[in-house]
Amino acid sequence: MTVTRFAPSPTGYLHVGNLRTALFNHLIARKSGGTFILRLDDTDPERSKQEYADGIKYDLEWLGLTWDRTERQSDRMDRYAAAADDLRAKGRFYEAFETPVELDLKRKKQLNMGLPPVYDRAALKLSDAEKAALRAERGNGVWRFLLDHQRIEWTDGILGDLSLDAASVSDPVLIRGDGQVLYTLASVVDDMDMGITHVVRGSDHVTNTATQIQIIQALGGAVPAFAHHSLLTGPHGEALSKRLGALSLRDLRAAGVEPMALLCHMARIGSSQPVELAADLDELADGFDLSHFGSAPTKFDENDLFPLTARYLHGLPLSAVADDIAALGVPDDLAAGFWQVASANITTRADLAGWWHLFRDGATPLVDDEDRDFIAQAFAMLQDPPYTVDTWATWTGAVKEATGRKGKTLFMPLRKAVTGLERGPEMADVMPLLQKKPTL
Repeated sequence: MTVTRFAPSPTGYLHVGNLRTALFNHLIARKSGGTFILRLDDTDPERSKQEYADGIKYDLEWLGLTWDRTERQSDRMDRYAAAADDLRAKGRFYEAFETPVELDLKRKKQLNMGLPPVYDRAALKLSDAEKAALRAERGNGVWRFLLDHQRIEWTDGILGDLSLDAASVSDPVLIRGDGQVLYTLASVVDDMDMGITHVVRGSDHVTNTATQIQIIQALGGAVPAFAHHSLLTGPHGEALSKRLGALSLRDLRAAGVEPMALLCHMARIGSSQPVELAADLDELADGFDLSHFGSAPTKFDENDLFPLTARYLHGLPLSAVADDIAALGVPDDLAAGFWQVASANITTRADLAGWWHLFRDGATPLVDDEDRDFIAQAFAMLQDPPYTVDTWATWTGAVKEATGRKGKTLFMPLRKAVTGLERGPEMADVMPLLQKKPTL
C-alpha cells in the first residue's frame, strides 16, 4: 500500500511552496487508496509553536487535504536516540568539535586550493583524551554520519536517474551539540518506522536525499521512492523565496481564492498538462501523474488564481453559496435570482456584497451630461417596485416611444443610470432584484 507524508515544521504558516509538496503527496496517496500522514517536524523547541501547528491543520482542512493520522517528532525523541546508538555501534556516527569559525576557515582554504568545500573528517583522528579535552573546553560536539565514499544512485520519480558521489558532500550533522536532533536523522527514522513508500519534495532536497539513502541503508530500512519537484519562481522567473511570506495560504484565503481553484492550479503548473478545473479532489487525483512534471523552475503568479476562482464560482449551484447569500440578508425568495445574476459577475465571494448593496440600496447613477434630461424623463416613467422579468422590456419600450431613442443610445444610458456600470448582467434579470426605484 502507498504511504506518503507531509512533514512541515510548525515554525511558520504554510505558503504555496509548502502546498505543492503537501498536495503532491496527498494526491499520490488518494489515487492509490493509500495513507496520507501529517507529520509535524517539531524537534526545534525554540521555533516550533502550537499556533503554527494549529494554523497548518486549519489550512489543510480548508483545502480539503485531510490526513489519515497525525505524528509529532517531539513525541519520538527516544526512538531517535536509539537510532543514533545503532549508528554509533556500527561505526557510522562520530563526534566533531570544530566551531563555526573553524569550519568556515577550512572551507575557504579548500576553495582557494580549488577543492570542494567538504568536511575533512579531522574529528576521526582525535584520541579519546583529545575528545575529552575538547568536551571540557567547548562542551559536547556535533554528531556526523560517516558516509561511504561511493556513488549513490536512485531513479527519481520526476528527475529520472540520479547519481551523486558521496565524496563530494560533507558527512551530514545529525545531532547538534545541544542535543537537538536534526531533520535528516528524524526524517529517516520516521520514514522507516511509518512505512513511507513515496516521498515527494522540492528539488532543493536532492543532495539531502542522497545522504538519507545511505542512512536508511545503514539502519537496515527500506528506501522509499523519491521524487523531487521543481521549485517555484515568480512570474518572470525571479526568486520567490523572499515573497513566500506574502503568499501564505491564510493570505490567499483572505483574498478570496477558492480552495479548488488553488489546488487545480498547483496540481498542473510545471507539468505538460493544461490547468483545468476539477470538480473535487478525487477527480484531481485521478488525473494526477508525476511523470508529466519537469525539472525546469515553475513560474507562479498569484494573479492567475483569480480568473480560476471566478470560473469555479460561476459553476457552483445555489446550494454551495446559500449560506453566503443568506448572510448578506438576501430574502429567500430572491436568492435564486440573485445568484443567477451575481454568479457570472463576481471574481470572489466577497463581490456578492457589492451586488446586493446595488440591488438593495440602489446604485450611484452613471449619467453623461447630454443624457441627464433623458434619464430624468425615463425614471419618471418607471413605476415603483416590485419589478418582474418583463419590466425592462415594457419600460424601455415606453421610453423608446416617448423619446425616439433606440439601440445603444437607448439601452446603454439606462443601464448606466440603473446599475452605475457600463456592462454587467442582463437587465431583464436585474430589474426583479431592485428593492428601490432608481433615482437621480
